[in-house]
Amino acid sequence: MTAGSTRRTTAAHTRLAAVGAIAVAGALILTGCGDHTDKGGNGSSSGTSSSSAPLASKLPADIRKAGVIQVGSDIAYPPVEYMESGKAVGIDPDIADALGKQLGVKFEFQNGKFDNLIVGLQANRFQVIMSAMNDTKDRQNGINSDNGQKVGNGVDFVDYFTAGTSILVQKGNPKGIKSLDDLCGKVVALQKGTTSEGIAKTQNKKCTKDGKKAINLQTFDTDPEALLRLKQGASVADLNDFPVAAYNAKTSGGGKDFEVVGDQIEAGPYGIAVSKSNTQLRDALQAAMSAIIKNGDYTKILQKWNVTDGAVTESKINGGS
Repeated sequence: MTAGSTRRTTAAHTRLAAVGAIAVAGALILTGCGDHTDKGGNGSSSGTSSSSAPLASKLPADIRKAGVIQVGSDIAYPPVEYMESGKAVGIDPDIADALGKQLGVKFEFQNGKFDNLIVGLQANRFQVIMSAMNDTKDRQNGINSDNGQKVGNGVDFVDYFTAGTSILVQKGNPKGIKSLDDLCGKVVALQKGTTSEGIAKTQNKKCTKDGKKAINLQTFDTDPEALLRLKQGASVADLNDFPVAAYNAKTSGGGKDFEVVGDQIEAGPYGIAVSKSNTQLRDALQAAMSAIIKNGDYTKILQKWNVTDGAVTESKINGGS
């Protein structure tokens, strides 16, 4: 990312939102969800169905016949994905559109809560997840990072971007926050189920080990809710993916609401999540991703959103750690 970048992983180290009160417009560096909370009207399509698409034959027959790939996404994480005029826009929808041209299908985005997306995928509510989701070993193996317990069969990832977590504070940094250590004993608001939550919980252990008070962690269903708490001064910081943090620092309140402090934390790959049982779809997506990297469409999309520093040179399967 142009200054760094990461977003969403389950509550583990390893995952971007503007909302009503926090403007959605323009874009900056991009750098990181299950149940459908919105059943229709809030989704949108990307891609163009075409029987002559170069990689259409790689898709499973049922998807090729339907001409659609259903995508689960928390569409409130600009510039990665957000709603504009009733349509999902952003980095992920643009990449989905390019993949659709290679595969001859449309990608239809369906809005849901980030921390429920994997559950929705495993319940066959959609076929893939594109939601600034970090590819992590815990997610691959179906492990709840909070307690190490098995919570499902896990998922496979087709990696397509690299990003890290950033600390977002009020403009002028009135509380003097410079690093995670400065958050001990203070109120921090963030989106639940994300990599950022996992980072904060790990930091809590360090806080108490160092004889300091733990972070007063407040979690919300969406990042916009956490951003509003920060804007109101009810928290000292929000942790989210660098591209999202940078985007909000640039756009919210005309650039007067927030700023990013400190270095990027635990950069890792974003991945398109696919059921482990759907290896044909996974491999088709990887082939399509490789094709748009090679033909330049991928680079054009990242240039459009000013996030070329997060580019990958090849699409790996389960490349996260």
